Amino acid sequence: MNKMEMIEKDYLKKTIPEFKVGDQVKVHLKVHEGEKTRTQIFAGTVIAKRGTGIGASFTVLKDARGELVKKAFPVHSPVVEKVEVTFPGKVRRAKLYHLAKKKNKI
Repeated sequence: MNKMEMIEKDYLKKTIPEFKVGDQVKVHLKVHEGEKTRTQIFAGTVIAKRGTGIGASFTVLKDARGELVKKAFPVHSPVVEKVEVTFPGKVRRAKLYHLAKKKNKI
């Protein structure tokens, strides 16, 4: 184990749910508004996962009133409280960027 891995292991989250590309997820985010903190839920389909260790992230695609919203989340960020899988997906691709293109043409 090199020095970087030793430093990073203190910042890694211990409990990360098992989810994969294609799953429907709800991402619970901490939002700070002034002095108050609340939880906001971003629900959508995981279209990409990348990286390992502290730099790992995933991208979620959400359909909000006919507009597509694509947002990337760091897995080990303190802003992300938890990720819940609402419906498991079955896909044959590692990246599902074609979903965003297909919905924009309709």
